Amino acid sequence: MDSKPTVLAIAIFFLLSIQILCPAGVAGEITGVCYGRNGDNIPTPEATVALYKTNSIDAIRMYEPFADMLEALRGSGLSVAFGPRNQEIPALAQDPAAATNFVTTWITPYINDVSIKWITIGNEVFPGDLAPFVAAAIRNVNAALTNSGVTGISVTTVLAMNALTNSYPPSAAMFLPDLTEFMTDVSSILSQTNSPLMVNVYPYFAYASQTPIVIDGDFQYSNMFDAMVDGFNSALEKINAGNVVVMVGETGWPTDGYQPYTSVDNAKAYNMGIRTCGGSSRKPTPRRPYTPVDVFLFEMFKEDLKDGPVEQSFGIFAPDMTPVYDVFCP
Repeated sequence: MDSKPTVLAIAIFFLLSIQILCPAGVAGEITGVCYGRNGDNIPTPEATVALYKTNSIDAIRMYEPFADMLEALRGSGLSVAFGPRNQEIPALAQDPAAATNFVTTWITPYINDVSIKWITIGNEVFPGDLAPFVAAAIRNVNAALTNSGVTGISVTTVLAMNALTNSYPPSAAMFLPDLTEFMTDVSSILSQTNSPLMVNVYPYFAYASQTPIVIDGDFQYSNMFDAMVDGFNSALEKINAGNVVVMVGETGWPTDGYQPYTSVDNAKAYNMGIRTCGGSSRKPTPRRPYTPVDVFLFEMFKEDLKDGPVEQSFGIFAPDMTPVYDVFCP
């Protein structure tokens, strides 16, 4: 039997996929878009910021601080997330002076004109050799912000699904045994500072591997996005950190590389289910029915220097800034 999902199955998946609840006057949920530079023809920072603004995008997430982009973001009103490169984490953990230098280089020169909301210490470093350094790095950066008189910035980290074990059904999810101690430490800091935990969730990859959509006790899941997010909520509960809010640092659907499942129509259907418009509210997950999920879509531009056609085709816009498909609010 062919193990690949059928075209009918994927059609049903999209019909059931991420739904939006649109009560009048409800606002506050963030739909941002990730920004990378793994392409040889990415638009200028000024043009990029203008494109974000034209399309009513709330926020931008960068994978490292770019001085030219931070300059372009001055006065834009966009909420901004970025963090150090992964290889810088040990120094931030072991040397408070390194954390101070990060803050004085990348935060204080911009904070009056750029709405920096999140600093991400590590992108998908759990599991891995850098995981033991993350909590200390978060502490040191928080201390450096305090010493600099900077408030209103959440310092967090970003996990991928491989930080979990027994992730389906969601109620069975827990952090990998080797990560439990580290994540308990990290989650304690996030709880104390009222900071979210960022997670990267890709229903495309789970669906392509035929992970099932489930009924999980009292919770019914009609789409993989909710199930994956609630896997992290369940794992946090198991380390007594259920009060930590989960925020999606990346999610998206590719337009090419694995037909017919990767297509413009499928990517548009998925991302239109994620984004919010006109004061609408993104539907919460079953496990957190009163907490709508803030999301960064992946990603702004198609990047031709990434590995393989799937990774190159998550972009919502071509490098010439024409839309691959229309998904944002008018």
